[in-house]
Amino acid sequence: MRTREDAFHLAIPARDLDEAAHFYWKQLGCPIARRYDDRITLNFFGDQVVCHLSPDTPRGEPRLYPRHFGITFRERSDLDNLLRLVEVREIPVFLEAQLRFEGTVEEHTTVVLRDPTDNLLEFKHYRDPRMMF
Repeated sequence: MRTREDAFHLAIPARDLDEAAHFYWKQLGCPIARRYDDRITLNFFGDQVVCHLSPDTPRGEPRLYPRHFGITFRERSDLDNLLRLVEVREIPVFLEAQLRFEGTVEEHTTVVLRDPTDNLLEFKHYRDPRMMF
């Protein structure tokens, strides 16, 4: 069983490692743990994201479904802090912050960001924390 000391690992493509490092480290504040010629390893809100150099990744308009990743915050203040960061640092937004499933047990606020390789990152907070899983 996973403990708090364990980290989830996700590998994603990056057309340009300098652009990826700028987005994840300088804009989102995710520390770079390691950097090599072909990849960077990040501390993504306590989990591990590895951006693998993939210069041939096709460009185009990304679709949210079926592929995206992100963080579901337990505390609303953490989402609010991220939203302020997005505004201050002018981080590219794919879908503006919005309330989904209003009035239901699944009500949550969500925002979707877009990294330089068109990977989509969803950050959200459920009004009822039982809906996190």
